Amino acid sequence: MKVVILAGGRGTRISEESHLKPKPMIEIGDAPILWHIMKTYSYYGYNEFIICLGYKGYVIKEYFANYYRHMSEAITYDFTSGNSVEVHHNTVEPWKVTLVDTGLDTMTGSRIKRIQPYVDNTSFMLTYGDGLADININKLVESHQVNGTIATITAVQPEGRFGRLELDNNHVIGFAEKVIGDGGWINGGYMVCEPSIFEFLPDRDNTILEQGPLQNLSNARELNVYKHDGFWQPMDTLREKIILDEMWRNAKAPWKVWGN
Repeated sequence: MKVVILAGGRGTRISEESHLKPKPMIEIGDAPILWHIMKTYSYYGYNEFIICLGYKGYVIKEYFANYYRHMSEAITYDFTSGNSVEVHHNTVEPWKVTLVDTGLDTMTGSRIKRIQPYVDNTSFMLTYGDGLADININKLVESHQVNGTIATITAVQPEGRFGRLELDNNHVIGFAEKVIGDGGWINGGYMVCEPSIFEFLPDRDNTILEQGPLQNLSNARELNVYKHDGFWQPMDTLREKIILDEMWRNAKAPWKVWGN
């Protein structure tokens, strides 16, 4: 099963970084968040990726074109023998990566429509290029297959941003820690789709996946939900990037399910 990753948006809410690179290429630790997402899928045996490019897509192309060099410990350039290059201790991934230009300002649903020729009319996974989770991909796929719908989305409950005051009239009587959401569930990405989803995606540039297509699937009772109550964290803002960075630096990154 191939994995489709949406990586073409402008990332305007994290413009401190995205003015230089597409949001999926913003680094957590010393590797792009896109790499972290791919490592999660790869851990569960899914190694074929289709990446939907848009804003500054050439940065992602360059990264994979020179992946060995980016991930190596050392490189020797020998100018005495015809400028030969030797890459030392490079990282080898079992990945096959297809990069597809899906338009500069194309909306999410339309980007997915444009990669239809590359999924081979089979089931595929789909996620956004800016969120990390410790989700069990095998259980997600199992939920999708058991329920037999056209699509399955992962529902998550994001952590509240602030702690809560406990009040008695005009007096503070205590402080509560941050809690997981308010009981509501949101779409956390990490989806599984049947090829028939393309029938719900009009062939135009302004189709937003989360609006018309998913709503229509819901109305047709063709949208399954897999509830994930573990770790999930998007990277929409610089503050959230810093949170993920600190987790990685302190070796407390729940999404790191793969080995060293």
